[in-house]
Amino acid sequence: MAMVRSPGVSAKTRRPLSASHLPKLVLLQLLRALAALSVAMLHAQHDAAALAERTGRAFAPLTAFPWEAGVDVFFVISGFIMVHASARLFGTAEGRRVFLARRIARIVPIYWAVTTLYLAIALAAPALLNVEFIGWERVLASYLFIPLARPDGVVQPLYGLGWTLNYEMFFYALFALAIVRPRWRAVLGLAAALIGLVIVGRLFYQLPQPLGFWTDPIILEFVYGMGLALLHAQGARLGGSARALLAAGAVIVLTLALALPLSPQEILAYRSLLFGVPAAMLVAAVAFGGERAEEGRLARMGAAIGDASYALYLIHPFVIRAGRELALRSGLAIGPWLFIALALAAAIAASLLVYRLFERPLTTRLRARLEGGRAASAGVAVYRSRH
Repeated sequence: MAMVRSPGVSAKTRRPLSASHLPKLVLLQLLRALAALSVAMLHAQHDAAALAERTGRAFAPLTAFPWEAGVDVFFVISGFIMVHASARLFGTAEGRRVFLARRIARIVPIYWAVTTLYLAIALAAPALLNVEFIGWERVLASYLFIPLARPDGVVQPLYGLGWTLNYEMFFYALFALAIVRPRWRAVLGLAAALIGLVIVGRLFYQLPQPLGFWTDPIILEFVYGMGLALLHAQGARLGGSARALLAAGAVIVLTLALALPLSPQEILAYRSLLFGVPAAMLVAAVAFGGERAEEGRLARMGAAIGDASYALYLIHPFVIRAGRELALRSGLAIGPWLFIALALAAAIAASLLVYRLFERPLTTRLRARLEGGRAASAGVAVYRSRH
């Protein structure tokens, strides 16, 4: 690993970032796309199994790989991107406000939209979603990103995929508290705080919610990403062969994790190690390359899906479930694997449309309002380079 120390930037010389100040990190976008597709693959197989059962077809899902580990990759990437994209916000008077404005503009609109859609479907046709628990407290907590236990004890918002965003928003809140300090002090202090929370959670078993949720070891995956971002900022790079070995090793570790003699509960307990560490290996493999943008149609397509990965993560269950219902009610004789391929393709297409027509323009406008107009002058290119 080659280490090159970049010259420091004083507080007096800091200036707002533009697209030219941050490398695009195309391969990181590709990894985001793969992470979102991994989660979508998990859910597509679930609906394909239900479709096969109701149509009398044989179906054996691919269970040798932990598709849910796409979430862990997202968490590591989040830790990395927050440090990387906030380079000129650390230690500034307005850093906290600008950071929070960007995160709210990025996360809230589309999540509130899908939560509202889910609530509407749950009230109109609950059988489609197998909804058992609603309640106004749970609805309110879902919109406010507050972890709340359901009557069955599961801590999950109304729209189930939102559990990851409850962690993300908690991380962002702590990040905003730390960002007023210089980068190294802020990141190391935040990392120590997150590690301390995990220790408290292990020492005091079964803490009341939301403390139990916020002290889960999974928050260490943000620490992994922040650490990698500090190394990247200091010039850490790996050669192509080392990165390929790192990526291959990560996939092998993820596959072997499911072969361990552990119960599902034990896998969850050690998730930050079993899934989080190989997720960090994957992020390092793609982030520690050169700064040149990758060329080629495949790279551009992957980067486009990576830009829309947040939309893909949130909307794919709607697309997949709609596809299943369409296949059942129309009597189409479609095999499970063909259904999965079509469902994933439809989810990608829908996410690209949602990103271009809803998420990106709404995020840009909201940032302009929350940041006092600076986001509008920065333009969409800055939005894409930062996120």
